[in-house]
Amino acid sequence: MYLSRFLSLHALWVTVSSVMQHYPSVWGHYDVCKTQIYTEEGKIWDYMACQPEARDMIKYVKVTLDPPDITCGDPPETFCAMGNPYMCNNECDATTNELAHPPELMFDLEGRHPSTFWQSTTWKDYPKPLQVNITLSWNKTIELTDNIVITFESGRPDQMILEKSLDYGRTWQPYQYYATDCLDGFHMDPKSVKDLSQHTVLEIICTEEYSTGYMTNSKIIHFEIKDRFAFFAGPRLHNMASLYGQLDTTKKLRDFFTITDLRIRLLRPATGEIYVDEQHLARYFYAISDIRVYGRCKCNLHATGCKEENKKLFCECEHNTTGPDCGKCKKNYQGRPWSPGSYLPIPKGTANICIPSISSIGNCECFGHSNRCSYIELLNTVICVSCKHNTRGQHCELCRLGYFRNASAELDDENVCIDCNCNPFGSVHDRCNDTGFCECKEGTSGTKCDKCLLGYIWHSLGCQPNVCDKELLQCQNGGTCLKNMRCQCPPAYTGILCEKLKCERDPGGCSQNSGNVAVLHGPLLPLTALLGVTGLLVF
Repeated sequence: MYLSRFLSLHALWVTVSSVMQHYPSVWGHYDVCKTQIYTEEGKIWDYMACQPEARDMIKYVKVTLDPPDITCGDPPETFCAMGNPYMCNNECDATTNELAHPPELMFDLEGRHPSTFWQSTTWKDYPKPLQVNITLSWNKTIELTDNIVITFESGRPDQMILEKSLDYGRTWQPYQYYATDCLDGFHMDPKSVKDLSQHTVLEIICTEEYSTGYMTNSKIIHFEIKDRFAFFAGPRLHNMASLYGQLDTTKKLRDFFTITDLRIRLLRPATGEIYVDEQHLARYFYAISDIRVYGRCKCNLHATGCKEENKKLFCECEHNTTGPDCGKCKKNYQGRPWSPGSYLPIPKGTANICIPSISSIGNCECFGHSNRCSYIELLNTVICVSCKHNTRGQHCELCRLGYFRNASAELDDENVCIDCNCNPFGSVHDRCNDTGFCECKEGTSGTKCDKCLLGYIWHSLGCQPNVCDKELLQCQNGGTCLKNMRCQCPPAYTGILCEKLKCERDPGGCSQNSGNVAVLHGPLLPLTALLGVTGLLVF
């Protein structure tokens, strides 16, 4: 509610009224984001940043569990009652609706009685850790507007981590650690949000406030979004303009409240005591009855609506922007670089509307990878200038050297060109072909030239021929092959493969006792044919 609308402008009206008299369209950029409100001074326009209303984001979530078979009931098993851990006659059975506890019961409306909940298997494999990852995905960038609330039907975990992703689950960062003992569990001093300040609001903390075992009032865990807002907007969030000013100018602060995915890592179930009761392991498990995540679609302040199509959320973009997050300008509206809108109205902020580009006059298509075009009179054509996103070409339709075309991306996708990532020691150069295969040096193989062919071994500078091995290039006369790099010879022999008697190097030659000819253990091919290389060092 607090982030969905801006403060009434009646306090600023006197200051800007003279500006509005001379510039009647000064608020034009915000026309799609205004509404009429009633104040003591009468009915006025309330201008807002363009953003969708906050909503219950759980309605659009996809949940996955790791390990996938961690839910109880297959096979059926008994577990202990919450209030009496020694009354172990409750049953979980996935084949019976009344006894099943599937993951979707973490998000239902709980119309049935008793309350419904997801439940894990019990800690029957103790001392092996009982750990679960619960991943919530939206396939859309979300801005959080209220506390994340997790209600446990079991005791709250002794150890748990709440994590976030900003890149659809490719990488993860911790949001907050939870433990009965932060020093023991995570080597961190315990803190609460009240210990933070404006300067430390982004600090990742470990809290012991939500890990107190089986007490009846110990079912709920919070990740405190509003308490962090309060550092800028005041305890009752009355000064939202201050918060908006910070969000406008501090990208790290905006990103802190932005997610594409959440992950709940349950690391140790509630034990309620120091030691685990190994005689009653059916009393230890995880059970969650409700998860609440409130937020809005991130539209970069270029949309007031967000719609669902094919189970995916999309911003209804304004200001000549496009994309799932309104993250780029429409075709022919790239007269200046795209930028997110401002939380603050004019004159302190701007909607940053995308404006028509000069390139559209010449009907030049740069697929969104360039904001400038240039007319080449000699060729009577228009070309794109300063192609971005690792593209090149007259229309930014090709990939730079060292990159190749992402076959799963459209030409106007920012990720249309992928780094070849050729191994610098195994490849001839850093370029690859259209399918991402690098050109490999002799003896090297693999898409990225990071593997060695048979008969070669990887050294510090790439694949080098084997001096010896245990199959083809065997050391002779009892010699031992060391790491495919050299033969360790008996005292009387020398040579790359121990094929020579040392006495042959002496001026007097070999005595009769030592023999005139080396007796070889196994067939010995000509050395150059055997090794396939020339100029090998003699060890």
